[in-house]
Amino acid sequence: MPPEEFRRYGHQLIDWIADFLSSYDAHRVLPAINPGELRAQLPQAPPQTGEPMHDILADIDRLIMPAMTHWNHPEFFAYFVSSGSGPGILAEMLSATLNPNAMLWKSCPAATELEQVTLDWLRQMLGLPETFWGIMYDSASISIMHALAAAREQLNDLAMREHGMAGRKELPRLRVYASEHVHSSFDKAALILGLGQAGVRKIAVDEQFRLRPEALQHALNEDRAAGWRPMCVTATVGTTSITSIDPVPAIAEICKRENVWLHVDAAYGGSAALVPELRWVLEGCEHADSLVVNPHKWLFVPLDLSVLYTRKPEVLRRAFSLVAEYLRTAQDREVENFMDYGIPLGRRFRALKLWFVLRYFGWEGLAVRLREHVRLAQQLAGWVDAHPEFERMAPTPLSLVCFRAHPAHVQNEEELNRLNESLLEAVNNTREVFLSHTKLNGRFVLRCAIGGVRTEERHVRKAWEIVQKQLARLLALK
Repeated sequence: MPPEEFRRYGHQLIDWIADFLSSYDAHRVLPAINPGELRAQLPQAPPQTGEPMHDILADIDRLIMPAMTHWNHPEFFAYFVSSGSGPGILAEMLSATLNPNAMLWKSCPAATELEQVTLDWLRQMLGLPETFWGIMYDSASISIMHALAAAREQLNDLAMREHGMAGRKELPRLRVYASEHVHSSFDKAALILGLGQAGVRKIAVDEQFRLRPEALQHALNEDRAAGWRPMCVTATVGTTSITSIDPVPAIAEICKRENVWLHVDAAYGGSAALVPELRWVLEGCEHADSLVVNPHKWLFVPLDLSVLYTRKPEVLRRAFSLVAEYLRTAQDREVENFMDYGIPLGRRFRALKLWFVLRYFGWEGLAVRLREHVRLAQQLAGWVDAHPEFERMAPTPLSLVCFRAHPAHVQNEEELNRLNESLLEAVNNTREVFLSHTKLNGRFVLRCAIGGVRTEERHVRKAWEIVQKQLARLLALK
């Protein structure tokens, strides 16, 4: 593309982006589209010759936008918001322009050293000790897989790197532990690493859905007696379904006593530690062997950017370092080559967007926004608690509210589940807000996750009004 053409369409696209970011009220968060509808409108074969950029950009409005779910929308309350801020978007554009491969220090010194600096900044903001070393991956799913691989490598008497796991009759059966509400990526990582589903043991939780340390200790004792080798315990700071916070100090004490790797999944909840009065969420995490936090979840960094911190980077490196001759450089002994600490060889310049966001908002600016999200969640929780036809289903320690409709005349749990499934469908069918759900003890529960950088009180109030209106409509139909 000639520079002048790039300049012309680049300005046009920036104007489009700026207009879009300033006009969310004109868009519905969910598209009114049926499965396969977009695909049917697209050519079934690739173009034989190049098409004008004018036509390509026009198809964004004509084809892509009508099928978009808007994760940046201030009324997106499903899952956990991945909210891209303006500075993060600009950094992403610059990263794509520079397009380095940050596998080696020499392949891009700026990418490597900026990653080191920004991760140390973030470490300080989270209140983690200097002994924590960090690396960027794409998602928490990949981060936990690397953490479990390091935990397996730490069992150095088993010579996993040299001999693997297959066909070794002398190898003890390995097992990992987490609460019943651990993220599904924990199970997937165990599958990838050859532990199998039998190698995953879920630990019972208390009435606030937190892992019970005494149940963990019992499981470890029982498994050792049965010939299992405990490999890793994962504690969660902000579970996906309900943002429960496991008692990390007690779990860390058990792991130290049992000589078991402790991983902390703080992918969502860890960011709250930037707020001084919420620093308690990472209490005990200084004893973890590894910890993950996702700036793309609650720090307004565009997807994707997950950070893995570990006190034992040498173990992580031992698990993955494999240097082909063509990757050796004269500086290897004096630099960090991030390719040595994981599966990916190709590595994007992710540090740039974290650097932009941290500098643009500052520690104080980020804390103000996170604090406001927690306040909005507490306000919504209060509205739920005060309403005679709704009930809150879990504590609200951070910015997620779990609740359900429970009219006085409906007491049967199956009927309540059907009512709340219908309620969620009705709310989302308005296309004006987007909520998701979970199940707690077999009960269908609505989730309202507040975390968008553009979300204000009026958006939360609108969501609550829609929920009440749709419940009244459903009850009137009965």
